[in-house]
Amino acid sequence: METQIIELEKKYWQGMENHDYETVKKLTHFPCIIAGKTGLQSVDEATFKKMFESADGNKIKVLNIADVETQLLAGNTAITAYQIELEMADDKQKSLKCVCTSTWIKENNNWVCALHTETELSQ
Repeated sequence: METQIIELEKKYWQGMENHDYETVKKLTHFPCIIAGKTGLQSVDEATFKKMFESADGNKIKVLNIADVETQLLAGNTAITAYQIELEMADDKQKSLKCVCTSTWIKENNNWVCALHTETELSQ
């Protein structure tokens, strides 16, 4: 099960990298909770789509996912934490390292992410 959860997480990031809204939407529970350097928020599907589309110019590339820890808490709930290194393509190439956590729930026989956090690591 742990392998399946991290594969879903990788698929989610691949959708972000490819700017593939349909893939990301299918892997997201709505409303979802997001926490990061800009604060925390509960996001419904319409708001999520606006956020996703507004990030069109902010291309990311996943360089590495490491130090993965995953636990199945119940038959329908799993948590995962990992370190990710991203390359941000803007005016200058910039890479950043974050630690992330996600809570996945099984809904209608499909796993979806209900909570995601990102914390940028200090250099």
